[in-house]
Amino acid sequence: MSENKKTTIVLFSGDYDKAMAAYIIANGAAAYDHEVTIFHTFWGLNALRKDAQIPVKKGFKEKLFGKMMPRGSDKMGLSKMNYFGMGQKMIKSVMKKHRAVPLPQLVEMAQEQGVKLIACTMTMDLLGLQKEELLDQIEYGGVAAYIGDAENGNISLFI
Repeated sequence: MSENKKTTIVLFSGDYDKAMAAYIIANGAAAYDHEVTIFHTFWGLNALRKDAQIPVKKGFKEKLFGKMMPRGSDKMGLSKMNYFGMGQKMIKSVMKKHRAVPLPQLVEMAQEQGVKLIACTMTMDLLGLQKEELLDQIEYGGVAAYIGDAENGNISLFI
């Protein structure tokens, strides 16, 4: 009898390279038949934002948060050596040269492999994000949704 293997990841960071690492690990674990959950909270929610601006009714502070945060995974900055966006352009150039899969495609691959992508509803409320602004086919929940998956997990990561 084989037991299901589970990998859970909390994606807290809004940095391109850290989100990329989370999705590389998630896709790798899914390829090894793990049940995988990525719980996106705080700045990690930017990986789930749609690229296009979605017209939704928001208050002043929520609008301000929306303008300050990158819209979509491809616009996230680097954790180190970002240099006002130049570092991100350089790393994307190197990735293209070496045929590395960019973050937006890693997110799509994860969805295709059945990785459970959860958006933290408490953080969405705090930052004024609405479901319409996030990718389709994701789940929504609080910390209990993550704990429910993580409590029987084999691997748990915080990125």
